Amino acid sequence: MGMTIAEKIIARASGVSSVKAGDIHTVSLDRIMTNDGTTHLTIDMFYNQLKNPTIADPSKVVFIIDHNIPADNPKTAASHKKMRDFARNYHIDFWEGKGVCHQLMMEHYVTPGEFIFGADSHTCTYGALGAFGTGVGCTDLLYALVTGTSWVLVPETIRFHLKGNLPKGVYPRDLMLTIIGEIGANGANYQVMEFTGEGASNFSINDRMVLCNLAVEAGAKTAIFEPDEKTIAYLNTHGNRIPKAMLKSDPDAHYVREYTFDLSTIQPVVARPDFVDDVIPVKEVGEVFIDEAFVGSCNNGRIDELRVSANLLKGKKIPEHMRFIIAPASNQVYLQALEEGLIDIFMESGAMVVNSNCSVCWGGCQGVIGENEVLISTGTRNFKGRAGDPSSKIYLASAETVTASALAGKIITADDYKHTL
Repeated sequence: MGMTIAEKIIARASGVSSVKAGDIHTVSLDRIMTNDGTTHLTIDMFYNQLKNPTIADPSKVVFIIDHNIPADNPKTAASHKKMRDFARNYHIDFWEGKGVCHQLMMEHYVTPGEFIFGADSHTCTYGALGAFGTGVGCTDLLYALVTGTSWVLVPETIRFHLKGNLPKGVYPRDLMLTIIGEIGANGANYQVMEFTGEGASNFSINDRMVLCNLAVEAGAKTAIFEPDEKTIAYLNTHGNRIPKAMLKSDPDAHYVREYTFDLSTIQPVVARPDFVDDVIPVKEVGEVFIDEAFVGSCNNGRIDELRVSANLLKGKKIPEHMRFIIAPASNQVYLQALEEGLIDIFMESGAMVVNSNCSVCWGGCQGVIGENEVLISTGTRNFKGRAGDPSSKIYLASAETVTASALAGKIITADDYKHTL
């Protein structure tokens, strides 16, 4: 029996010739990433619960402050200082105020074939480059830091065959929300979502990041694409990085289930409050007025989304009662948006452009929504209280739908908005 990409990565990381779903193996980690969401807790355990605390290989570890930056209160400032001091003491790569953790990892570290732990559930993003990235909690991260290893139960793999191309005005985010709506928020629990087919090959690395990033919202352990020439081009553009291993699934690899999606049939959708799998076409949402709109996050804050938003905003004004917040996913993305004149368009429209961070998606320091307010967002989650008051409501949609809705003051497709002009 052949192996899937995910199984091959686990086999490489565990030093064995083959693995199969259900096996348990000890793996050597290629990289370990943690952010300011929980790192202070891990540091406390490191100093307070270990007899001889040490870091197995500091060169594999990355600390990133991205969730509450700049610090919003003394408690947050203390957590940040704890990270800075620890990173300096142990010679760990440290990033602060440079962007969202997964975007920075993709821009500077991740390579195909790697097995990566991240103290954040959306670490599955790294599958866009053919790596096995998965999120872990504080205790697992601590063990990984100290030993450089961990154990893994080899997950089953689900194959998602993508054929055709997305229609104009439909985006990878619409596709992934549609997939989650079909299989459910528990539809891939502790399984790998592997994307294949001509449709998958046609997607850019940024597009692939969108799909892999949201895989955890279907319960997946991770998601992955086969690395190809687009992968190599991305690595060359971002630091000339060398792949660990360019792996592909064997023809006789076993998949626990298989789905086929015709991309030409996908349409703009929204995920309704308070469940990411409550997905319907935007045209069926009814008249829903909104108070705030957000374009950003590790899922949809890259240059592709900013271009889409700016194209729709150019020459128009956000209604005075609306708040439209835009957070580029990294400073690299921010600078590119500046060079292309996108930031000018955003500012002239009345949108608020904020620093590169988790921002509204995290609901901790920027754009927090109040009692009974409605947000439409390109963030990752829409559960109750995610972005503010428990009575508030969050709709998830593509950058184009979010921008059209910000201009209209209610949820609407870009096409329908244009017809009102």
